[in-house]
Order: sequence, then structure tokens, then C-alpha cells
Amino acid sequence: MTKVLIVEDNDAFRTMFAGLLRSSFPFLDVAEARDGDEALMAVGRECPDVIFMDVRLPGANGLDLTRKIKRAYRDTVVAVMSNFDMPEYRDAALRNGAVRFIVKDSSALEMLDLVQSILEEHRLL
Repeated sequence: MTKVLIVEDNDAFRTMFAGLLRSSFPFLDVAEARDGDEALMAVGRECPDVIFMDVRLPGANGLDLTRKIKRAYRDTVVAVMSNFDMPEYRDAALRNGAVRFIVKDSSALEMLDLVQSILEEHRLL
């Protein structure tokens, strides 16, 4: 079973995205974290294969967390998510080890296509 961690402070979006992943990819084991502290604890506990990381988190920066996680868990795949489709966020995400940048206001179909491509690309299906 492929383990996924969603790190997102917006409860509604996190719940929606987790539900979308669970219903579309039943083989995924989806865990959730609301902030940087929960994320780091979950990474150590769950050892996720894929992390969907929000940029802006309470008390933390998702880009910095991505860099920290990638240093300690090189094989973990991280995709950074944001409401803001800004080139500087995209560039920073990739510089810090993310494999993709996802705009949160993408349609559900677009998000599922991105998730599918990440899973296929990293042989996690």
C-alpha cells in the first residue's frame, strides 16, 4: 500500500483532497497533518511515499519543510501545493526538492491527473 501524507492547514481543502484521493485511489493509505509540527511527527511515524505539502502553514513554511524532509528522507516524493500560482513559489518548490507544484484551485480532474502522473512516474501504483 502506498502511503500518502497531506500537509494542509485548511480543514475543508484537506478533507476534500483526502476524500478525493481515497475514492479515486483506494490503494492509498492517506494520513493528514495540519501544520509543520504534525507533519514532521507524521513523516517520522508514517514514512510516507508521497507528501502533498501546502506552502503556507501555521508556524512553518512548507518550502522549508520540504527541504528538511528531503534531506532526511531522500526517497519521499513531495509535491507542493498553493493557492497562488506564482513563478517564485514554483521555482522555490523545485529548488527545495519538490517534484511538482500544484495549484489548489485546479479542477478535481486536473488534480487527479497530477496525482496519477506522480504515482506513475515514481512507480508507486
